[in-house]
Amino acid sequence: MDALSTTMILLHAGVSALWLGSMAYSLFVVAPKLTRMLGGSSGRTDERQEADDAQEAEDAQRVEDAQRVLAHGNRWPVVGLVGVLWATGLVLVLLAGDRSTGWWLLVAAKAVLLAAATALFWWVSWRGWPRRVFALPTELPALARRFRRVAVLMLGLVAAAYTLGILAAHPGAA
Repeated sequence: MDALSTTMILLHAGVSALWLGSMAYSLFVVAPKLTRMLGGSSGRTDERQEADDAQEAEDAQRVEDAQRVLAHGNRWPVVGLVGVLWATGLVLVLLAGDRSTGWWLLVAAKAVLLAAATALFWWVSWRGWPRRVFALPTELPALARRFRRVAVLMLGLVAAAYTLGILAAHPGAA
């Protein structure tokens, strides 16, 4: 294997792992801790439901404000990561030479998964996030649930693409 191939493989795998790890950390560590620190249900009885609803909206607003601070400035670094993934993946395909049909199928499936994750990231960044920024406090819980579902889906897509890349790298797998 030459130096260019080795560099591209390390860069592609490293950036993939960075994106995957960042999403998992945000989804399973940061978001739940913010909710525990800044909000959460009070567990009161029905006679206090109206006060609980007001408290829930206030808690949701505090969590949203904290998430907004944490997310500020993250869009373009992630765009860079995604761009590096696409560029290094393309270079690796161009350097691949003669490969089996199974290898090409794995690479094509990986590209489809990465395209879907890229599209979801676009939606989150340029459509969903502005909705969240301008949402009314009562709209925040539903939006937060939708963002969590999208985040889980995006994590699954990137994890599956990463797995297919590993499988394609092993000669017996394809």
